Amino acid sequence: MDQSKTPVLDALAAYHESGQTPFTPPGHKQGRGTDPRVLAVLGEAVFRSDVLATSGLDDRTSSQGIVEEAQALMADAVGADHAFFSTCGSSLSVKSAMLSVAGPHEKLLVGRDAHKSVISGLILSGIQPVWVDPQWDAERHLAHPPSAEAFEAAFAEHPDARGALVTTPTPYGTCSDLSAIAEVCHRRGRPLIVDEAWGAHLPFHPDLPTWAMDAGADVCVTSVHKMGSGLEQSSVFHLQGDLVKAEVLKSREDLLGTTSPSVLVYAALDGWRRQMVEQGEALYDHALALARKSRDRISRIDGMHVHGHEDFCGPGRAADMDPLQVIVDISACGVTGYRAADWLRENHRINLHLADHRRISAQLTHADDGDTVEVLLAALTDLAAHTAELRTGQPVEVPSPPRLRLEQGALPRDAFFGPTEQVPWEKAEGRIAAEMLTPYPPGIPAALPGERLTADVLRYLRTGVESGMVVPDAVDTEVKSIRVLRED
Repeated sequence: MDQSKTPVLDALAAYHESGQTPFTPPGHKQGRGTDPRVLAVLGEAVFRSDVLATSGLDDRTSSQGIVEEAQALMADAVGADHAFFSTCGSSLSVKSAMLSVAGPHEKLLVGRDAHKSVISGLILSGIQPVWVDPQWDAERHLAHPPSAEAFEAAFAEHPDARGALVTTPTPYGTCSDLSAIAEVCHRRGRPLIVDEAWGAHLPFHPDLPTWAMDAGADVCVTSVHKMGSGLEQSSVFHLQGDLVKAEVLKSREDLLGTTSPSVLVYAALDGWRRQMVEQGEALYDHALALARKSRDRISRIDGMHVHGHEDFCGPGRAADMDPLQVIVDISACGVTGYRAADWLRENHRINLHLADHRRISAQLTHADDGDTVEVLLAALTDLAAHTAELRTGQPVEVPSPPRLRLEQGALPRDAFFGPTEQVPWEKAEGRIAAEMLTPYPPGIPAALPGERLTADVLRYLRTGVESGMVVPDAVDTEVKSIRVLRED
């Protein structure tokens, strides 16, 4: 296919040139009805290009097949059989993939380090999760993706499972051995779904971790807004092989997706694909070189340890890692990542990707350059000089890995929609959670609906919140009370 083409961008330019007059949504009518104070902040171009996909970008019957052509070009660019655009983020895409593989009361193997969007999919669908434990680094209190052996064992115990879902790369950049997991699934004729939200860039440079389609995954979900040049909420899910039917995946997306997709998101996806095909390898040559230099210089700052392959990869850990996720352990400074991230935003106007009880992280992409890295280095150097005043003496009580795992006492859907009550956190031990309790970011629930709460996990969340952890999806975001399944 001609990868220099951009069907959505070209159609949008033609729409502008044709001078069409819309009597359809959106009601701002290309910005003519927008408050000038809004235009002053957002710009006129945003509203001018905010048009309908049908009866706008394309005609009423979509006879030009503009979006379909753009999706075909995307699939061709990355070696997939099919690609589908989503303007509702990978939170929708991963649910569509799950519903294409398993239905209500059917089993799906799921890595327990899954994002909250996967848990939402379980709640909505009634799928029965078979949890596959991550590979725990007890020394660093960090989870890496589950091993192929763990999926093999789960299938042996649950041969009726309809397929498997694994998250890789994790928000920390660590990756599973996808080829081995795909082989485990395919030996049984079962599909593998990969939540590769953090890996949209992986197909475009040989020195990055293996792209899910190259590893044999059946469905792969990517968030182009995370590591690519897409607008927020832009996602693409890819399909290959015949274990999941294209028409089934499309119908599940249609069930969940919006009937008013954003042409702005489509256009940015279209342009990003062309950019990556034409310039991606050169752009990531530069980004990877910049990451190497940045990692080396940050590691020289007093009290900061930059995690590399030697920390994250090897037997019992990850199979690979994305070096563009620069994970910095600041535990030697005696400061939590939460406090450090807040201080950097307040004093240096820097927003970091992740912050946990002992780490901060900076996400680098093809958009970074020497100037942005110098800002980061200057800020981290200043942070090191101020750590003494940031120490609170309130450590986060992180349990050992086995004590972080909770027993599944009910299906996520049954617990979420069942009769509930709000109880003080001190009285929640032994009760079944009816809500997600998710330190965010990265958005991996510490407890999810249906799991039986323990004193260790409750204390972890409470001490975390006291130290700056954010748990936004809890009914009580301070976690002083917990929503649990009512006991009759």
